[in-house]
Amino acid sequence: MKTFLAVLALRAIVGANVVDLDGGPPLRNAVVLIEDARIVEVGPASSTTLPAGAELIRADGLWLVPGLMNLHVHLALVLPGRLAQELRDETDAELALRMAKNARDTLFAGVTTIRLPGDSRHADIALKKAIERGQAEGPRIVSAGEMVDITGGHGAEGETYDGPYELVKAVRGEIAAGASWIKIAISGGIATPRGDIAESLMTPEEIVAVIDAAHRFGAKVTAHSGSPVATDTAVDAGIDCIEHGYFLTREVLEKMKAHDTWLVPTIVVSQPKTMPFFEKIEAPEWYLDRVRTVGPRHWRALEMAIEIGVKVALGTDQFPFEPNDGTTATVREAEYYVEAGMTPLEALRSATIAPATLLRMENTLGSIEPGKLADIVAVREDPTRSISALRNLVLVMKGGRIVRHAPPARLVE
Repeated sequence: MKTFLAVLALRAIVGANVVDLDGGPPLRNAVVLIEDARIVEVGPASSTTLPAGAELIRADGLWLVPGLMNLHVHLALVLPGRLAQELRDETDAELALRMAKNARDTLFAGVTTIRLPGDSRHADIALKKAIERGQAEGPRIVSAGEMVDITGGHGAEGETYDGPYELVKAVRGEIAAGASWIKIAISGGIATPRGDIAESLMTPEEIVAVIDAAHRFGAKVTAHSGSPVATDTAVDAGIDCIEHGYFLTREVLEKMKAHDTWLVPTIVVSQPKTMPFFEKIEAPEWYLDRVRTVGPRHWRALEMAIEIGVKVALGTDQFPFEPNDGTTATVREAEYYVEAGMTPLEALRSATIAPATLLRMENTLGSIEPGKLADIVAVREDPTRSISALRNLVLVMKGGRIVRHAPPARLVE
């Protein structure tokens, strides 16, 4: 693989097939013309004029899809086990460097946009700014700042807040720090040893207060939840998104469908084929027991969500590039969606235009169209026939700049 740092004003990808995310036939032997960071024209080679001086990127026979998106990423992820012990005294500088490395690896895995639903010490916001300035290499970052925790709640290790007024102030603090999303944990979780994962931990008054405060500032709210009761309350309160949904029932999922509440399943975290990852990090037995307990119910909740038609956006709660069952966590997550009932096209949409819509970025990201940012991934086969085509990345472009390529994609003067 090679990295190209120069940004050229005008370039064209030629010879590839462009996938139609609306389900129509692909555009074969296409030309995708890019000026600076944006796509300016997409058309067949037979009728699209190549401007003089445009740099050509030959991608004969490859399949082009939008840059992948992963909406549940913790670049500072530390799970119980050996790594937690090694990073117990991690400094701010060490944290920032570790996150920067994970961001670069994420981009090289074909994931060009991520949402961070709660990370440490606002290092993600600093990293987002560094990437936007060109001082670091990584995907586009949408940040929820630090998770707004209640005392004793899932993931509550730092400062915590209790009652509507404290939570409202905490929400405003995260937005002031640069967050455009707010993350709360309204139930127990796998990675917290205490309590039941399906417990409803936040009071209805607290949930309502958080959502109201965030929405007043134009920020969206997502909630870690494995609880049908807590999720039911949050959906009634107008929450935008639910993470995981471990134990969700048909009734709650139907309410989510009716309220246009999104689900980010993170199904990879609870399935048996992820066990080698937990063994690698030397996860304690209590953690493994919770994973095993959650897995079958989590899978059934995903199947029902797909059957009902709940809006799904891809997220992993593992590093997007993390090895998982012979591929990356991002691709394995999409494959699970197909196994649970999606078509390959629906799974591809869950990693492209669907998350772009949830992030309110559908006018600039999520599809290969004129006017949108040139975030593009090339693979060797048609992913609308088999989503596993995403396992074989040939080219990754972000904002018109190639960050990774391998034969047969090549640059031609």
